[in-house]
Amino acid sequence: MDQAIQIVGALLILVAFAGAQAGRMVPHSRLYLVLNLVGSVILTFLAAVESQYGFLLLEAVWALVSAWGLAQVMRRRAPTAAH
Repeated sequence: MDQAIQIVGALLILVAFAGAQAGRMVPHSRLYLVLNLVGSVILTFLAAVESQYGFLLLEAVWALVSAWGLAQVMRRRAPTAAH
């Protein structure tokens, strides 16, 4: 079961990456950042459970950067969305 969840997490990140590379997704869009955040949180959790510290570091930082980017996008768009 962990392998299936791990594949889902990786696919979320890869869909965002492939979408950006194909020009179908903007790296600063909410969708791109949410896919990266959710995928990396899944992989961070699994890395922690398995004590895979290098992978844990990579995915935790990936999640933090994605969350920060998403917060920046949400702050910039919030006033426009309210009107």
